[in-house]
Amino acid sequence: MPADGAVRDREEHGVTHEPGVQEAPVQEAAAQQPEVDVLDVFLSGPLFLDIVFSGLPSVPRPGTEVWASGMGSLPGGIANLAVAASRLGLATGLATGFGDDVYARWCWEILADEAIDLSRSVRLPQHTSVTVSLAYGGDRSMITHGHPLTLGYDELIGDPPPARAVIIDLDDERAEERWWRRAAAAGARVFADLGWDPTEKWDHSKLSALEDCYAFLPNAAEAMAYTRTDSAREAARALADRVPLVVVTMGHEGAIALDSATGEECHVPALDVDAVDPTGAGDVFLAAFARGSLLDWPLAQRLRFASLCSGLAVQALGGSLAAPGIGDLHDWWARLETARAEGDPAAAALHEHYRFLPDVLPARPGRVTRRADATFALESDL
Repeated sequence: MPADGAVRDREEHGVTHEPGVQEAPVQEAAAQQPEVDVLDVFLSGPLFLDIVFSGLPSVPRPGTEVWASGMGSLPGGIANLAVAASRLGLATGLATGFGDDVYARWCWEILADEAIDLSRSVRLPQHTSVTVSLAYGGDRSMITHGHPLTLGYDELIGDPPPARAVIIDLDDERAEERWWRRAAAAGARVFADLGWDPTEKWDHSKLSALEDCYAFLPNAAEAMAYTRTDSAREAARALADRVPLVVVTMGHEGAIALDSATGEECHVPALDVDAVDPTGAGDVFLAAFARGSLLDWPLAQRLRFASLCSGLAVQALGGSLAAPGIGDLHDWWARLETARAEGDPAAAALHEHYRFLPDVLPARPGRVTRRADATFALESDL
């Protein structure tokens, strides 16, 4: 790991494909775990097997059957964030519980192949949680079956490994965990989300954990509900009193960020794309923003990079395996330059906003990363 703490770039984990095109799975042995003294990002959370259906003509109604034009199977839950971070060149460690079934074995092999450090993860005598996601109308609905882990994350992790950043969803239970505060005390930047409050009481006391965080990235609905404000900008300003950096995501309206230390405030629009499946887009946004933050990019540049990465992600099925790699970003820039040269005014405007991209991207990788496939079977099972 470089002495200056720069994010390392693993060229072999980029993606070189056209958005929406399903690439054949890579049939290579699992990649060696990265050997680093300090991780860029350390994560923990529940793992799911996601089965995603897209292209639904309507929502299924009782007594009816609908056919989906697309389907993909892939690791989900915390895997969305872990794969997104690793594909963007962040040395990523994951602590989670895998079941003892074939679903878990398949998910483990995929995450290991994505160069994610699983040394803090364990296999448990329980089945893998499964989520079926139905993507339609620009959004998705989910059905999940599973069980909580039989041990807590403090017990699983113990003393966290050295890391430059931690990303965590601070729901009621996880806000009380000790491991992430130990990581923060050791110098890790904590990027936090809170998620939807199922009680819809939006208790202000839930925000108290933010005092130990570097950045808070809620969506607009959550931010306005917790702050009792009427706009994302007002919510960001209210939250800036609690945490150094606030980013409020607003879906197709983009994102707004406020740096309370400098007073800088900026807004960037979302990338205009034809979305196939929005699953995991928020995780990709968060991972991309964390990458820019670890490299101390200007705030607007971080937001634009995160918007680009999440915009690329929604053009493929699922969360984790739809995450863009370095190759995707090279491909997008090349297409943008071509369109600009052909006189497309929209491309010219985007080119101006993203002119920083060639200077921050590592070299184009040589490896094609797998995309979600309709089956989760192992080759040995076929």
